[in-house]
Amino acid sequence: MNKKSSEISKFLSYVLRHEPQAIGLLLDREGWAVISELIVQAKQAGQNLNDTLIREIVINSDKKRFAISEDGLRIRAVQGHSTNTVAIAHAEKIPPEFLYHGTATRFLDSILREGLKPGSRQYVHLSEDMEVATAVGQRYGKPVVLKIEALRMHQQGLKFFQAENGVWLTKQVPFRYIQR
Repeated sequence: MNKKSSEISKFLSYVLRHEPQAIGLLLDREGWAVISELIVQAKQAGQNLNDTLIREIVINSDKKRFAISEDGLRIRAVQGHSTNTVAIAHAEKIPPEFLYHGTATRFLDSILREGLKPGSRQYVHLSEDMEVATAVGQRYGKPVVLKIEALRMHQQGLKFFQAENGVWLTKQVPFRYIQR
């Protein structure tokens, strides 16, 4: 992804995941925004978008953070929302035996004491892939990957969901299910 595309992707993440009101954009309960409205509101905020550019970002995003609706008229972030106006109804799924969470070493003591919490987001994000978890952890400092006993959690009543891009979601991970 080139620099311009990366900047636009960050802008889309900001307004579709965290602050739609920053540009006067309305998201429905499932996180969908009308693409034509996004283009107009973004322009008023000084960001020049068009339908083709938005679709290129969605298609070429390595992390698949966004989805276009089946009718092609709407866009949403598939997970990572911190806005309380969005509550995507993900279908519950049975997770694999283990999932992984990447974080920075500076957070490790707190996590091992209190477990994983979603912070400002709605869910804790987990991956099936250690490399992806390592890359996530690197964004916050010296990375560490935690192994999560996901299937055992599920068997003991904790719910798991999977976003459209493959990221696993759960409300929390108590410390007893975390391995270093």
